[in-house]
Amino acid sequence: MDLTTHVAGLRADVTAAAAIGGPEVARAAELLAEALDGSLRLVLLDVLGDAADELTAALDGPVVEVRLRGREPELVVSGPAVHPEPAVPAVPADDEGTARLTLRLPETLKARAEQAAAAEGTSVNTWLVRAVARALEHSSTGAGRPGPRRITGFGRA
Repeated sequence: MDLTTHVAGLRADVTAAAAIGGPEVARAAELLAEALDGSLRLVLLDVLGDAADELTAALDGPVVEVRLRGREPELVVSGPAVHPEPAVPAVPADDEGTARLTLRLPETLKARAEQAAAAEGTSVNTWLVRAVARALEHSSTGAGRPGPRRITGFGRA
């Protein structure tokens, strides 16, 4: 977030308002606005910090922080993300039990599945069950299946 444009806007407003008093007052206002540059940046950082605290309090889980990169602040959201529960097809009512399955995954894929499950705040088993259900729902609707390849039109040689 670039504070320079906001500080410059305030400086322009102060000098424009002071121009009514004549050139000497306008010059004094310009000098005063330049002197207040650092203080104004600190006040804006305090406002951003207060806003980040209020957002963090309103959100259940994620944390909003203000970080400085050079002289410019940056808002960063960290912590558990709030994701709406994906639509998962319901398990048929006549399915009373569960089945055990041994699944062998490459280590890198297993690690990615663990990270995705942690990001959703679920177990790897729950995440995998949802992923399989979504894949089966997706394939049963015909989405993702290649259709007939037909090209129509005119050509010239």
